[in-house]
Amino acid sequence: MRDWLVFAIVIVLVLKTFKAPMIGVLTFAWLSLMNPHRLTYGAAYDFPFAAIISAVTLFSLLTSKEPRRFPMVPITITLMLFMAWMTATSLVALEPDLVWTEWNRVFKTFFMAFIAMFAIKSKKDIVAMAWVVGLSLAFYGVKGGIFTIVSGGSNHVYGPDGSYISDNNALALALVVSVPIVWYLQLQTSKKWLRLGFTGVTILCAISAAGSYSRGALVAGGAMFFFVWMKSKRKIVTGFSLAVIALLVSAVMPAEWFARMHSIDNYQTDSSSLGRINAWHFAFNVAKDNLMGGGYDVFTHRMFFRYAPEPLNHHAAHSIYFQVLGEHGFVGLAIFLLVMIVSWRTGRRIIKFCKPKEELKWAADLAAMCQVSIIGFAVGGAFLTLAYYDLYYYVLVLLVGLEKMLLPAKAGRANTSLAEAVVDAEGSRELSAGGKHVGTRVKAFL
Repeated sequence: MRDWLVFAIVIVLVLKTFKAPMIGVLTFAWLSLMNPHRLTYGAAYDFPFAAIISAVTLFSLLTSKEPRRFPMVPITITLMLFMAWMTATSLVALEPDLVWTEWNRVFKTFFMAFIAMFAIKSKKDIVAMAWVVGLSLAFYGVKGGIFTIVSGGSNHVYGPDGSYISDNNALALALVVSVPIVWYLQLQTSKKWLRLGFTGVTILCAISAAGSYSRGALVAGGAMFFFVWMKSKRKIVTGFSLAVIALLVSAVMPAEWFARMHSIDNYQTDSSSLGRINAWHFAFNVAKDNLMGGGYDVFTHRMFFRYAPEPLNHHAAHSIYFQVLGEHGFVGLAIFLLVMIVSWRTGRRIIKFCKPKEELKWAADLAAMCQVSIIGFAVGGAFLTLAYYDLYYYVLVLLVGLEKMLLPAKAGRANTSLAEAVVDAEGSRELSAGGKHVGTRVKAFL
């Protein structure tokens, strides 16, 4: 039954994509983030839905008569530079038999992110993308949060098999990064029942992340909460709300969870932590000896015997930073960090631009929540091998969409008025109506 449902939904969306390429962008994001096909048990499980929808989306964009342009802005430029450098490192990889499989997967992620940036042309497109990005992961947050409460936090929460988020730690990071986008949706609706619903989703996502027993998620969540509190104009109310969420999470979790979190202080005696440190030394040694790093998937047993301080203690990178360092060298790491820096600065520019304009509060709120998501990824990712995870790059898509639309001078449209660059009248009323309309694209997508 699940297989037929997924097939039916995707077929309908593929047909709609021929006329509206943005539907294809949203469908691909849904497939790559939520992985609904991985929740099935039959033909849909390994069916190439993503390849089909990406091909149809590209065809639709190329044949569309609607004017679109690719935004040559700091984020897109640095992402293209990063992809070019990673391609170059693949040509001299230390594990040539493994490198191109991973290159192909990462290239698809970046390619579809660029397609999304090209396809977005209005506020309703950006809002629709925010809904898909937030709720695709919130599904697992709600599911995992309920499971954690019912089980008393005695079992770990995992994502769907065969996906980026199958591991409990990966799912926790995904939830941490997506929660700010869910909170943005909560901020933009005036319907009380919908605001309460999004608040509940946020709490369940936090409980689910805790139920993963991920220490990295705890650190990332703490960093995000602190940033939200620092930026809030109503610090007492915000601090109280965050404290309530923290208390609710701690009330659900058992003593084993607190013992696990407390082990952060005792990393010297934790075998998992020592293994990660060994992998980090390995990555540094590879980068030190090879200007272009070792290429994708260099963290192998064979390479550990050559570069690791403890050759038999083999581990994955367990850090987005050391993953990129080992695979693409110091130059690759510098570009990766540059992408993060320019993304942050883009969010800051958007917030500054929108601040005096009440009608653009929705955009300022989204840019701020994207910044919070970047903090979650930057902190939580320090302990996970998820440097190329789709979710982070979709957050950047949201920022590029906002910059493309709101900062015409930066995007090469100096003569375009702000009113023309922002949105049509229908799109400007979408979320201000309190959730009554979530946008033409979202309704078509669902």
